[in-house]
Amino acid sequence: MQTLEQLKKGELVGATHLQLAEDLTQFPREIFTLADTLEVLDLSNNRLTELPADLSRLTKLRILFCSNNQFTRLPDALGVCESLDIIGFKHNQIIDVPETSLPENLRWLILTDNCIKVLPESLGDLERLQKLALAGNAITHLPNAIARCKNLELLRISSNQFAEFPYLLLSLPRLAWLAFSNNPFCDVRDEHAECMTLKRSQFEWQEVLGQGASGVISRAINREANDNLAREVAIKVFKGEVTSDGSPEDELDICLSVGEHPNVVTPLAKIAEDSMSALVMSLIPPNYFNLGQAPSFDTCTRDTFTQGQAFSISQIQHMVNQVDSVMAHLRSKRICHGDLYAHNMLIHPEGHLLFGDFGAASKYDCLPMYQQHGLQRIEQRAMTHFIEDMLNLCIEEDKQTEAYYDLKRRMFNIA
Repeated sequence: MQTLEQLKKGELVGATHLQLAEDLTQFPREIFTLADTLEVLDLSNNRLTELPADLSRLTKLRILFCSNNQFTRLPDALGVCESLDIIGFKHNQIIDVPETSLPENLRWLILTDNCIKVLPESLGDLERLQKLALAGNAITHLPNAIARCKNLELLRISSNQFAEFPYLLLSLPRLAWLAFSNNPFCDVRDEHAECMTLKRSQFEWQEVLGQGASGVISRAINREANDNLAREVAIKVFKGEVTSDGSPEDELDICLSVGEHPNVVTPLAKIAEDSMSALVMSLIPPNYFNLGQAPSFDTCTRDTFTQGQAFSISQIQHMVNQVDSVMAHLRSKRICHGDLYAHNMLIHPEGHLLFGDFGAASKYDCLPMYQQHGLQRIEQRAMTHFIEDMLNLCIEEDKQTEAYYDLKRRMFNIA
């Protein structure tokens, strides 16, 4: 992170990335001294309420983050920034999204956790839009123009005020990752009376194993002898705030609803106290590793992978078969995962795969059958991308095998 003082002294001349978090209440005009070079500007975690009308002077600006500020209106100045293709205004107080505030080259728009009720019809003019995060607002319907967003691949509308499922989404030809839980049309959580409810004090907390948008996972020691619970477990403590995917409480509910499957991290119990909501899970052995990494700014909706990562076609078939099994299990529960990605999978060196992260999952058993089938098609598109990613990692000598072409054909049949 840089400082405003460095900027004022001219120490940042030629910078392509700038991050300032100094409790700013006004946009520092000194930023314009970087007009010829600045590509990424992060002004998150300040107290800004507006941007300058001449923001477009930053002619090379591609990415702008203004999360955790005090905006009540998405600035009109954004709409004339021709190079902008990623905008993030998460955790503000935005009520108004003007028709003129969306630059036409936008690929990725983050408006999570605001106060938005209505979106502009100009959303339909964003032909390049691939990723749209709207969770945690008060939106009651999507504009009809969203049907023109033919390149939209990932959409988050959880924790809004939709009285019915936005059926227009089923016509989007590339939509593959969708989250819609915690809306009035599907706002049902199960009691899970069969699940053990334990106390935090029962566990001795150990090191943090990982963390994401919805919570922190730690290793823990079970102090009490219990035939139904291992001595060592993993506990995911959910954060209270709405994430880009939706509500942590829905993730807890869906994890318990999914139940047991050999390729899903097993839920064992829950902790439900005033100060904590948490899921107790089986501890994953340390020799499992992430199959993929999350998308980058450049890939937008597609996973990234470690350079040199490669698998034989038989290993890929085995992975695909395991994911197929998980998806069939979820269909039987009328749950769509919403985030079918390699970066949400762990794999053992011998090939066993564990599927996780249900933060974007949604229940759809309340919907008409044609909408259920439409959601299943959306999930199948995500499966297409997963197969494509795995085939791109196939070792060269296996790319002429019948098994390789079988998966290729299957990929196109799904699409």
